[in-house]
Amino acid sequence: MNRTSLILALAVVLMWSTVATAFKLTLDLISPLQMLWIAVATSSTILLIATVLQKKLPLACQYLRQSGGYFLLLALLNPTLYYLILFAAYDRLPAQQAQALNYTWAVVLSIMAVPFLGQTFTLKKLISIILAYSGVIVIATQGNLLALDFKNPLGVALGVGSSVFFASYWILTTRKPRDAVVSLLLCFGLSLPMLSVLLVIQGEVTAIPWQAVAGGIYIGAFEMGFAFLLWMQAMRMTDNTAQLSNLVYLSPPLSLILLSTLADEPVMVSTIIGLVLIISGVLFQQLKGKSSSATD
Repeated sequence: MNRTSLILALAVVLMWSTVATAFKLTLDLISPLQMLWIAVATSSTILLIATVLQKKLPLACQYLRQSGGYFLLLALLNPTLYYLILFAAYDRLPAQQAQALNYTWAVVLSIMAVPFLGQTFTLKKLISIILAYSGVIVIATQGNLLALDFKNPLGVALGVGSSVFFASYWILTTRKPRDAVVSLLLCFGLSLPMLSVLLVIQGEVTAIPWQAVAGGIYIGAFEMGFAFLLWMQAMRMTDNTAQLSNLVYLSPPLSLILLSTLADEPVMVSTIIGLVLIISGVLFQQLKGKSSSATD
């Protein structure tokens, strides 16, 4: 693996390992909608600067003229609905649970790829689904499987449901590949007015503590803006995208340590077991058998 791409990817993993703690601490001060507005405004600024530096602003204008409705739909899916629902899950669940449930998006994507991208439904996908959603049940019941006593069904539904919007976003971008940086700029830039209208409707245009503003800026920079840019650069430079992508799964254990030390959130055994099952399901579908094909 290219050394520079490895360093960039590990830097992103470190960034993403801190954001669950940032989500939880910031949500103690403001609402999910307020936090998302600050984060999206920050990320939009970072992406605009990157687009200008790469001299791609004319391309952004061209995309907007040619496919304005398409990018509005993408912006609605991600970041608007995806992060609103995800942050609502973080607001209702322990951060360790919401983070683990969020990883189901990769499994949801493999399911949606069957009807929308013409991929085949294989035994490997079925096993990965069973593994991942067994993990969801373990987390939702906090290990009390026999009683099936769901501790916070709405929070779990939000955590898993957010993955549908993220997977839908990736399906659409796969069907119409465009310049990644420019596409992200348009999605985040078009999301900002949507979120602004929601803020007014919800009556959440209020004074925000500086600590919450700092938290929102941190999330916009290190969950979204800089993280996305560095990750795309790492993926462009690597000669093994699958191996590089798997580094993302170093993030959850680091995140659990930070949640325990900084957010005073005791790590539950059920979360660890559920997370292992979910990630096992995701990684299992990436295994290459002797007769595997591109559609597997």
